[in-house]
Amino acid sequence: MPSAELASRHGYQVLVRVGLVSYGLVHVVLAWISAQVALGGGGGDDASTTGALQQLGQQPFGQVLLWVMAAGLLALVLWQGLEAVAGKPGADVKDQVKNRGRAAGKAVVYLLLALTAIRIATGTGANSGSGEAEETLSARLMSVPFGRVLVVAVGLIVLAVGVSQIVKGVRQKFVTRDLAGGVSRSVVVLGTLGWIAKGVALSLVGVLFGWAAAKHDPKKAGGMDAALSTLRDQPFGPVLLLAMAAGFAAFGIYCLAWARNAKT
Repeated sequence: MPSAELASRHGYQVLVRVGLVSYGLVHVVLAWISAQVALGGGGGDDASTTGALQQLGQQPFGQVLLWVMAAGLLALVLWQGLEAVAGKPGADVKDQVKNRGRAAGKAVVYLLLALTAIRIATGTGANSGSGEAEETLSARLMSVPFGRVLVVAVGLIVLAVGVSQIVKGVRQKFVTRDLAGGVSRSVVVLGTLGWIAKGVALSLVGVLFGWAAAKHDPKKAGGMDAALSTLRDQPFGPVLLLAMAAGFAAFGIYCLAWARNAKT
């Protein structure tokens, strides 16, 4: 089925909106957990998207909510997968390559989040911490020839993605890339703060991979939870972490506007 024909279908558009709302809800919960960690009341909560999904799963009707979110997120995978394959009409060759690369990257992110929601809903991923996958990946890479170089490469890729998200927020590229039609200034401000916060957090993850390679210690690598914990331990760390939490909350609210005005 051609991507344009599918995108015009009401059911498909509803699923995309559900996915974007779900994506926003995850970030709102992540903001709450991050704020609790900053204020010293985190109680061991996992300040990551996985931790946020685990929190949602523990609420009344949480299992149903996780399945609905998984369906919406899988719709986002299809949406971005189609863009990665077909590209956007009217773009030149250079822009097509960039657009397809971005769409493929988003599809992978949404797929991983959907699979995490499914694992938690089925009880097979309830105890997995945010840093376990990163530590396992760095350990495996370090066990092969030139492993430290590979870990550094992974860190640089993650750092580059983080920086690109910061640039996307600062230059407000999301307005033309993601949104269809005019939106209010408040939505633009929320998106700016949200993308910058996400970019900073992801950049910290990339730095942790580089640190792991420098120390030759896979345990130094970590995911979002480790990155935010590292931020908290810096001078004025709680204040910085609260600012990060505010940014995550802003992104979560922005996703509601994105759901209403998404370019499908």
